[in-house]
Amino acid sequence: MKFSIATGCVAALAASAVAVAQDKAAAAYPVKPIRVIVPFAPGGGLDITARLIGQKLTDKWGQSIVVDTRPGAATIVGTEIASKAVPDGYTILLITTTFAINPSLYPKLPYDPWRDFTPVTQLNSQPNILVVNAAAPVATVSELIALAKSKRGELTFATPGAGSAPHLSAELFKRTAGIDITHVPYKGIPPAITDVIGGRVTMLFTTTISAAPHIKGGKVKALALTSGRRLDTMPDVPTIGETLKGYQAEAFQGMMAPAGVPRAIVDKLAQEVAAISRQPEIVRAFVASGAVAVGSTPAQFAAFLKTEMAKWGKVIKDAGIRLEQ
Repeated sequence: MKFSIATGCVAALAASAVAVAQDKAAAAYPVKPIRVIVPFAPGGGLDITARLIGQKLTDKWGQSIVVDTRPGAATIVGTEIASKAVPDGYTILLITTTFAINPSLYPKLPYDPWRDFTPVTQLNSQPNILVVNAAAPVATVSELIALAKSKRGELTFATPGAGSAPHLSAELFKRTAGIDITHVPYKGIPPAITDVIGGRVTMLFTTTISAAPHIKGGKVKALALTSGRRLDTMPDVPTIGETLKGYQAEAFQGMMAPAGVPRAIVDKLAQEVAAISRQPEIVRAFVASGAVAVGSTPAQFAAFLKTEMAKWGKVIKDAGIRLEQ
């Protein structure tokens, strides 16, 4: 018994010492440049966000933020690199909706989204918009659903590729509405929206930014947003959820840290980056890209990811979508 008590005291003292050391490290953090891995090609939306946030962190902390773009295999390449990084807070990962989709889409991933990562903060949310050909005989979601039910299997929806966020948004719509519409995959949004404009495909779920000029030019009609509420920039465009209760499908950007990064450092990162994401300049930049600032806590982001993974996992299973690496 005496040995057990002594051992327990030693363990408690050791744990206390580790906690004190971690608190000191967090107080001093960062003392060197931070690498931000972006699992997409340079110049894309996530790369732009990384540089916006990175500059603000550099201004605040006086340390360089090095953006390391590692595209490939639907973000798997960059995400795997981040999963194997030293968990000291000096390598972090920016993610999008693909992080929540990939575990259900690919049978084998070289990382575990929960075991190998710690959620830091959700930066923003990015609704898609449902558009149809300008000559389509519908002006509302209700009318589109009615048309689809009267022409079972005849209406088509374009996507930038199987398993993409717009594809899953459409599959969720299809199942929520109880309609049968046919998937037509493309290699990217530009050719997809070109065929919707040309009347070769009925509809498309895409970003508000990519659709805006075509809506303004009268080449496509905007029926609804996939977000939980209307956007201030598009107040006259309703949400799909206003017609189909419970429907919501938003892309997002967020920050993750490798598992094992001291909690005090994760919290410090989360507090600073969340505050930056809500600064007026950053909010305006997000709005310009069709996004809405969030800036959540680690716990809130973890709960959000859990919900997103479950939702998209069900959609992928119900639709029978399966991709091989």
